[in-house]
Amino acid sequence: MSPSDDPDARDPLAPFRDLFVGSEQPLVYFDGNSLGRPLRATGPRLAEFVEGEWGGRLIRGWDERWFDLPEVIGDDLGRVVLGAGPGQTVVGDSTTVLLYKAMRGAVAARPGRTEIVLDRDNFPTDRYVADGVARECGLTLRWIEVDTAGGVEADLLAEAVGPQTALVLLSHVAYRSAHLADARELTRIAHDAGALVLWDLSHSVGSVPVELDAWDVDLAVGCTYKYLNGGPGAPAFVYVAERLLDEVTQPVQGWMGATDPFLMGPDYRPAAGVRRMLSGTPPVIGMLAMQDMLCLLEKAGMDAVRAKSVALTEHAIALADSRLPGVSVASPREPSRRGGHVTLNHPAMREVTAALWAQDVIPDYRDPHGLRLGLSPLSTSFAEVESGLESVRVTLERLTA
Repeated sequence: MSPSDDPDARDPLAPFRDLFVGSEQPLVYFDGNSLGRPLRATGPRLAEFVEGEWGGRLIRGWDERWFDLPEVIGDDLGRVVLGAGPGQTVVGDSTTVLLYKAMRGAVAARPGRTEIVLDRDNFPTDRYVADGVARECGLTLRWIEVDTAGGVEADLLAEAVGPQTALVLLSHVAYRSAHLADARELTRIAHDAGALVLWDLSHSVGSVPVELDAWDVDLAVGCTYKYLNGGPGAPAFVYVAERLLDEVTQPVQGWMGATDPFLMGPDYRPAAGVRRMLSGTPPVIGMLAMQDMLCLLEKAGMDAVRAKSVALTEHAIALADSRLPGVSVASPREPSRRGGHVTLNHPAMREVTAALWAQDVIPDYRDPHGLRLGLSPLSTSFAEVESGLESVRVTLERLTA
């Protein structure tokens, strides 16, 4: 194959792949949208922290650096991948906990309104947390019915919101279909109804450019172990727009979110700014790995990352169309409406996924009948996509013969 015919040879981001652990192995990894590969720099970073800061500085580390890490890394996230100015993003807790805090804060900021609007195909945790918040606060869930191969469009949201809408909860990229929501327009529609909007960025941050300030977003949360490569259980982040920081309160009032954590006073007084969204002791070790990926994303540039992501998903769809008869693409075909993964449907895909894992080809499975290809732009090559799709073809033919 000549360089002009080889997409990897033409890819300006191809050298980044060598920076990830395991990239030299033949294993095909199609699950970067569930857990990103670690960077080679992360092991030495963690070892240096254990030997130097933790082992050498001990408790002094809190005064010297650790206490401020949630806000320092939050500002880095804002600058590199969120389109958010400083002082609006903080790291800590899991996505689920931060969803709960943000939802409770949002509905409390819209007293007298009685509904939370969300779609039936939103990620399960989002739906479960919304159900719990609705029951706690005496609210009603208003559901948007969506196509599982698509997502929430402007007309569907406009029909659902109204004078009783306190909060609209949406995912920027749908976990099942990869539908990419028009965040600016959907936020505008919610605001026209007087509601706040909470965006779940878990399946977009680090893969799709995000512009929270420019889109006039109110609140957002997201995980850091997918396209931000923070590792298993890495802490999540929460964004609260500067204009709302004095208005939004959160229900888990812990010492790290207080004005002076070491005053140990009798009354809780929330810290100024986004730090009030913290509760307990920050997970310092869990924050470290994502710093390496943020540096890499800043070097590559999110526009280039998005271009590579689109090219990878286009390549996967073209291969599926040409090599996988009987398989349907259950993701939007227009690149502007699709995030960083592609879902392929066939009745045998559950069995195919299990068989592929035994062959060191690692996609994941999502009902109904969906084999999901999570193509992390900086660690996935075009050759890897082609090799993996060929394994899908062979395995599917064998299991359906």
